Amino acid sequence: MKLYIKYMVSQRCKMVVKAELAKLGLDFVVVDLGMVQIMEDISAEDRETLRVNLLNSGLELMEDKKSILIEQIKAVIIEMIHYSEDTLKINYSDYISEKLNYDYTYLSNVFSEVKGMTIQQFIILNKIERVKELLLYDELNLTEISYKLNYSSVAHLSNQFKKVTGLSPSFYKQLKQKRDNNLENF
Repeated sequence: MKLYIKYMVSQRCKMVVKAELAKLGLDFVVVDLGMVQIMEDISAEDRETLRVNLLNSGLELMEDKKSILIEQIKAVIIEMIHYSEDTLKINYSDYISEKLNYDYTYLSNVFSEVKGMTIQQFIILNKIERVKELLLYDELNLTEISYKLNYSSVAHLSNQFKKVTGLSPSFYKQLKQKRDNNLENF
C-alpha cells in the first residue's frame, strides 16, 4: 500500500516518517520523498494516528489525487536538483514525465492550476536554492556549479540567479564571507 505525504522533502523528514511507522508497528518497503510504501493495508485507526502524528511534525498525509500528483512532481524535482549526483542527460520535462508515467502537458497543467506557477518556475527556484547552498559550502566554483546544475553557461546561471534573488552570485558569496568575518570578530 502506498501513502503520500506532503512537505516530505528531506532526509530528516524520511527519518521522522520511519519513526512514526515503527511506533505503529508498520513495516515499510520504501520511504522516499513524498511517498511511503508499506507491506500491509493500514487500519482506519492507524491511518488517523499516523495522520495526527505526522501533522505534529509538520507533515501531512494526503488523500486528494491532484495534491498527491503535485507532491510527486515536487519530489521528483527536489530529488533531481538537490540529491542527484548525476548530471541530467535528458531535458527536465522528459525526465519528470518518464518518472511519473504521465504526459508532461497534463502534469504541467495540473501543477500550474494548483500551485499558481509553472513546473519550470518551480525548477528554477529549486536550482537557485541549490546554487545558494553550493556557494555557501564553497566547494565548487561557479563554472562547476553551472555544469552540475545543467546550465548552458555561467552567464545563464548568473542572470537567472540575479533575476530570482536580486543579487549576483559573486555578491551573494561576498555577503556570506562578510557575515563569517563579522562572526569571527565577536
